[in-house]
Amino acid sequence: MNMSWWQAIVLGIIEGITEFLPISSTGHLTIAEKLMGMPLDDEGLIAFTAIIQIGAIAAAIIYFWQDIQRVLIAWWRGLWWKRARRQFDYKYGWAIIIGSVPIAVVGLVFKDEIETVLRSLWFVAGALIIWSGVMWLADKYATTKRVEKDTTWRDTLVIGLGQCLSLVPGVSRSGATISVGLLRGFDRVTVTKLSFFLGIPALVAAGLLEVVTKYKHISGGVGWTSTIIATVVSFGVGYVAVAWLLKFIQNNDFRSFIVYRFALGLILVALLGAGMISHV
Repeated sequence: MNMSWWQAIVLGIIEGITEFLPISSTGHLTIAEKLMGMPLDDEGLIAFTAIIQIGAIAAAIIYFWQDIQRVLIAWWRGLWWKRARRQFDYKYGWAIIIGSVPIAVVGLVFKDEIETVLRSLWFVAGALIIWSGVMWLADKYATTKRVEKDTTWRDTLVIGLGQCLSLVPGVSRSGATISVGLLRGFDRVTVTKLSFFLGIPALVAAGLLEVVTKYKHISGGVGWTSTIIATVVSFGVGYVAVAWLLKFIQNNDFRSFIVYRFALGLILVALLGAGMISHV
């Protein structure tokens, strides 16, 4: 299948906006691609959806570069000097690495199922609705007493396991990590930042894997021009979305996101049930 430049721009905008908001970027991209008449089971389109995430993640890397650099330096120093291992940033670096492992393992083991069975819009609709309930419970009963300095590898491992649920389109990677983080007692800003940090290695690795393994499918289908356009657009929009979300969450809870995704899930169920759109 071929993709026009305007479709690439629209999908890039959707990716940039939704990647970091707890409303499921993959779910929104899947819905948008379906409404544009694209075959959801097309291997080139599946690869495209994963690759353009690199743009949004690049935006997060630039936005948080000072924090990332600080943690990387502390972690590297701690590998060689025992005294440096007392610093929180060294331990935080290991915590992020450990928390990133589960989704890498699960993603590779169930890669075929994720790219085929779970692409159904019924899964997207169900995940949007069901995980809205989980997010509501987490947001309502969160103690939010723990801060970044309280983070341990046990926390990130549990949050990382929760991140694996985001492999089901509609759950939302940030929605999964934020929900589990809130249930661990972290405040909203801390858990939102942690969601970014855990997402960077996972999404970059997933995107690069698709570049390497699905290169021919992109070249012979969606096209690299469209893929690059969407990636660049997702970068620009993603940077604005990161800045906005961190500012928004300082004085608000996640209620508006929960209501939105629940309503979207119900609308999708109604459209599928009425036969107005097909599930694949």
